[in-house]
Amino acid sequence: MSIERRDMDAGTRRGATALLARAAVADVRADERLRVAIDDFFLDEDARLDDRTRVAMAAVLGDLALGIEAALRRYAARLLAARDAATLAETLSAEAPAILERLVGSGLVRDSDLMRELFGRVRQDLLADALPSDAPEDPDRASLLPRLAQQGDSVVAASAIALLSAESRRRVPPAPGQPNPSDLPAELHHRLVWWIAAALRERFAGGAGEALPLLDRALAEAALRSIAAHDEGDRLEASALRLAAALDPQANELPALLVESLADRRLSLFVALLAHALGLDYGDAREIVLDPGGERLWLLLRALELDREAIARIGLALSDADPRRDIDRFAEGLDAIVAVTPDAARHALAPLLLHRDYRAALVALARHQDRVR
Repeated sequence: MSIERRDMDAGTRRGATALLARAAVADVRADERLRVAIDDFFLDEDARLDDRTRVAMAAVLGDLALGIEAALRRYAARLLAARDAATLAETLSAEAPAILERLVGSGLVRDSDLMRELFGRVRQDLLADALPSDAPEDPDRASLLPRLAQQGDSVVAASAIALLSAESRRRVPPAPGQPNPSDLPAELHHRLVWWIAAALRERFAGGAGEALPLLDRALAEAALRSIAAHDEGDRLEASALRLAAALDPQANELPALLVESLADRRLSLFVALLAHALGLDYGDAREIVLDPGGERLWLLLRALELDREAIARIGLALSDADPRRDIDRFAEGLDAIVAVTPDAARHALAPLLLHRDYRAALVALARHQDRVR
């Protein structure tokens, strides 16, 4: 490398201009890193993501984006090849860096609805994996879901089989070349598909030339095909809700089902049973169950008239699975939990039964009022 002084030519000047541009970008990035570091430093410990959640979240988001991207590129390339745009089709179908980084950089995936769903899914899966597996009282008795799948009630049996299948799809990655369903609610799936289609257009538009309209048309058709094929009824959460509705447990049957669903490590069914019993949205019930503080969950269980023994078994199982939960605090507060009457618990939980958008507006107003003060 030469460090001798030389006269500037056009290439040198272009290089200097590029260096200045990169330096300006680096200055912005340094400022952004500082702001993020400040936010992280002042973050409460209970709000900070643990390493397991962070890694799992990155994997889920990456798999979702990669699966949708691969499907869009594959079908769009097929359409382009049939429309006399073979070169562009080959470019589109060739290996290239995944576009998740572009979506993250754009801020699109910071969408609160998407993040709420993915954080809920990840934390639910991590908690389910950590639940203690209790030995059955009768060793000859099948565990909960296989037993329900063999019931004489065809609706219950079909719903149990559907939940077993949904759990398998969620946990076992598809074989190479097989479709990778997003398992998202329809609205979120649609949103992510269009974001990825737009990012693909941005990446390949420069080399499209006069074929750009063909690229736009092919990507739009591929996106619409992905949207049409998506069935949110196949999702794990939807399957769990259908099984809860098929079981429709009565007040005297619910406690045993809740306890056994946790003992069988079927957290999705536990959440769905609670949601069905009180008419809650699955996401709201999941949020309550995943809250390490547990106050709303204890109220919910009392609203359903669960007794001390059932609440104690549920609390101990969740505490064993989640190190953030204070088992001593739970044990000390058990008497106070049971002292809450079902009517008082239902009254305290009444705001949760309001429409989600209505509740969000109330929370936004309250937050604004706190800032004014």
